[in-house]
Amino acid sequence: MTSVSFHTIKNLSRTEYETLLKRSESDLSFFSEKVKPIIEAVRTQGDAALVQFGREFDGARSLTKATLKVSQAEFDGAFKSVAPEVIEAIRYGIENIKTFHEVQKPEPMWLKEIKPGAFAGDRYTPIQSVALYVPRGKGAFPSVTMMTAVPAIIAEVPNVAIFTPPTEDGSVDAATLVAARIAGVETVYKCGGAQAVAAAAYGTETIQRALKIVGPGSPWVVAAKKQLAGLIDPGLPAGPSEAIIFADETVHGGLAALDVLVEAEHGSDSSAYIVTHSRRVADEALAALPDHWARMTEQRVEFSKAVMCGKNGGIILTSSLEESYTFINDYAPEHLELLSTEPFEHLGHITEASEILMGPHTPVSIGNFVLGPNAVLPTSRGAATYGPLSVHDFIKCSSIGYVTRPGYSTMAKHARVLAKYEGFSSHENAVSEMRDQYLRK
Repeated sequence: MTSVSFHTIKNLSRTEYETLLKRSESDLSFFSEKVKPIIEAVRTQGDAALVQFGREFDGARSLTKATLKVSQAEFDGAFKSVAPEVIEAIRYGIENIKTFHEVQKPEPMWLKEIKPGAFAGDRYTPIQSVALYVPRGKGAFPSVTMMTAVPAIIAEVPNVAIFTPPTEDGSVDAATLVAARIAGVETVYKCGGAQAVAAAAYGTETIQRALKIVGPGSPWVVAAKKQLAGLIDPGLPAGPSEAIIFADETVHGGLAALDVLVEAEHGSDSSAYIVTHSRRVADEALAALPDHWARMTEQRVEFSKAVMCGKNGGIILTSSLEESYTFINDYAPEHLELLSTEPFEHLGHITEASEILMGPHTPVSIGNFVLGPNAVLPTSRGAATYGPLSVHDFIKCSSIGYVTRPGYSTMAKHARVLAKYEGFSSHENAVSEMRDQYLRK
């Protein structure tokens, strides 16, 4: 029988505990070196490099410069090839995602009277160009298209383009194209991996340069984002999937085992843990895993076993609820389920998690596809400083100030004092009698 990784927190040394917090992409040195020539080739060769890498890395032998951009005929064909129930599910998910993000969108501008005659506020405007990265290496992900495209369109970004690896026949996953069009994106490039990040950063003959790139990706994508951060905003850190399923004594451990496999099956570089203070729950989870694996496809079994039996997944038994809370907050997971019939009892103790799904009827599957909140989330402890992808990732804020004549004098007096103290003579002059002379003219 496959041996699932099992960790008892009280028995771990500090070093062993810290090891549990690491993700598969913690050390990107290998990928950092490998992406350098890819980035340079795209910078100097443009479309030719993208075609070469598409053929070499993705097996898309028929890919050419002329077919790098998805045609309208390909979009139209996608709707004919995708099953009606899949299109219906995509529409359903996008409807909910739109509802959520429309509420999230701020008003274009606000002003508050700070002091009599002195007003200040914020104005929000869209980022002018954004690249949406949709991975394909370990499956097709129209859901990522839904989660990245909808907030970009709601934010009114004028130039939105999807980057996704081509299939072996030189096409793009049909459901991804369906999701793109329904969401409102008509520009899709057959380009993935580090070369996609480079193309978005530099631009090519076919591809328009973008100011920002968002979306999850492999360590190759993550490494490229880091190297090109000076040219393109890499967005929130979105690497391989990770999840913690917290389960208390009110649920069956088999349910925790069912849900932990949701993120574990993404790939062998994922991270996935069941965290519980209940030995019964832990034993039930262990006992249930073989049956769950028996009901999965071969590839997903392979991926999830690599995670659950490796160094980035398994079952963690704690000594108490408090110890469970501490580990979860230290880990700062991408996805967190509070698997309990009383989830609100636990919610107040969790401060470091990007997505918190509560109760036995809210598995990650629902969050990933149709609930509405964004499922593109920070990884690698990014939840400690980042939130989920949102409308706010596609807009920028300008501070607005407006001081009237009546409000000026008091503001100027205090500004002048501080300018003089800090030794800035022009600052001081700009709010002195020198200005008064011009204002009287």
